[in-house]
This record gives sequence, C-alpha cells and structure tokens, in this order.
Amino acid sequence: MKATVISIIIGAVFIGGAIFFSRGGPATETPAGQANVSVVDGTQIVTIDAKGGYAPRTTVAKANMPTVLMVKTRGTFDCSSALVIPAIGYRENLPPSGETRIELPPQKEGTTVQGLCSMGMYNFSVTFN
Repeated sequence: MKATVISIIIGAVFIGGAIFFSRGGPATETPAGQANVSVVDGTQIVTIDAKGGYAPRTTVAKANMPTVLMVKTRGTFDCSSALVIPAIGYRENLPPSGETRIELPPQKEGTTVQGLCSMGMYNFSVTFN
C-alpha cells in the first residue's frame, strides 16, 4: 500500500513536470520599460528568448521608432527555432545557439507584431504604444 502511494506521487510529479516544460514554463508578461526592451543609438531592441517556446510571451514597446527583434537561442532544437513573423514576411530557421537580429520598420501606435513557430504551437507578441 505504501509503495503504491509513493509510486502515484512520483508519477504525478513527472507528469506535472512534463506538462510544465512542454508549455515552455510559465507565461511571462512584460510591461513597457522592463528588461527585454532597450534603446541603443535611437534604435529600440526587443530581446526574445527562443527555447521550448518564446519568453517573454508579451512585450510592450515604443511606437514610431526603428526596432530590432533580438532573438536569442541556446541549444534550441525544438520548433521554436523555426520562426515566422507574418507582418513582415519573415520565415527562417534560427541557429541552435546565438543571436538573430530582425529589423522592424517603425510601427504605428496600437500595432501588434506577432511571432510564432512554424507549427503555430508557440508564439510571442510585441505591442507598440
């Protein structure tokens, strides 16, 4: 009886962990001015991590200024390495590790640019205010 209860608890922990990691961890929300948005020499840089999904999943950035999406990969071999950004016609396979710069023209206030994996399983969005 005791061994059965322990086995059930261990199984539940493994299943819960598998579900947690398959969803890319907790969804992170990033208000304007947080760590993944910076301005360097008049260009806004929005940093997105790609591995098991995208983080942060939502970002708020400044409208009407040149923007670079800096997508970072670190041992990324899942579908989040096949990035699609429909608004700019971007469709590329990211390197397994490194940084990929994607230039965005200045976006109007209220515009949202979405990125997603080629399967549509993982996504992120950048809203410009």
